Amino acid sequence: MPPNFLTETNRFILTATGASEILHTKNLQNLWSGYGRIVRYSLAKGRHSSVILKHIQPDRHASHPRGWDSDASNQRKLQSYDVEFHWYRYYASLCDDNCRVPGFIDGQARSRETLLLLEDLDNHYPARRDSLSVQEVTVCLSWLAHFHATFMGHPGEGLWQTGTYWHLATRADEFNAMAEGPVKQAADAIDHTLNHCQYQTLVHGDAKVANFCFATDRQHVAAVDFQYVGRGCGIKDVVYLLGSCLSGEETAANEAKLLDHYFNQLHLALAETPHAIHSSAIETEWRTLYAIAWTDFYRFLLGWNPGHRKIDRYTQHLANVALASLQNIS
Repeated sequence: MPPNFLTETNRFILTATGASEILHTKNLQNLWSGYGRIVRYSLAKGRHSSVILKHIQPDRHASHPRGWDSDASNQRKLQSYDVEFHWYRYYASLCDDNCRVPGFIDGQARSRETLLLLEDLDNHYPARRDSLSVQEVTVCLSWLAHFHATFMGHPGEGLWQTGTYWHLATRADEFNAMAEGPVKQAADAIDHTLNHCQYQTLVHGDAKVANFCFATDRQHVAAVDFQYVGRGCGIKDVVYLLGSCLSGEETAANEAKLLDHYFNQLHLALAETPHAIHSSAIETEWRTLYAIAWTDFYRFLLGWNPGHRKIDRYTQHLANVALASLQNIS
């Protein structure tokens, strides 16, 4: 990286934070497919002891780890970073402690790169997990419930028209790669059913365990990575979270408990909003879409990686339930 860029970036960080000096930096991770990196900056004085810089610098010559390097894939990623920038600038401040997100400090969009400067959540939420106990899953479900209640009915201007990174409209390559079968045949019906449900909110869109940061007591979480936030049915976030941190057997054994917890939290959160009167109707609709939302992600996996570990007996069972329910609807 050329010295003049480093100088300009350092100047941006110092100005945005009021810090007198950058003490040291630590590269936390590279962005997917070589599109940049996430760096922690430790600072002297100023308003923050440390900050997180998400430096987006797309490299069209970088390779996707699974070979998905089409122009459509590149454009989806580029749009996702624009959406995330917009999210932090205009929406993040609407989230309270019940659905905590990093605070937006400053941002800068240049011709070939974007700088997104955020609060360092490690100061309050230092723990990261690869898997969760059932109790820890409920903490994340509570976050989702309050997030969905906060943005219930929101039009989501400037975000994805349809939230989630796997939705059908942006996954033509994966759809074309799918083997013929009942899930592929029902893909349009699944997509239409989810996109036209009566009660819509903003969904996180990538609510996997890796995107939740735990407090040391493991009773509170914050969430990061809002590249695929947009309009949608909240149950899509729920099924993706469960699939990211529990096996099919664990999910099946705890399905009723976990869904009850999510909807109980959703009712509590909606009680503080104008949507409280629709609370029961929202639960009824979203419960009926649970299997359909799970099968929507299954459709993506069948094209993206048909040997994925998440394609198990529980997923196949829910697909059968979803396909039967769609036949009844039609």
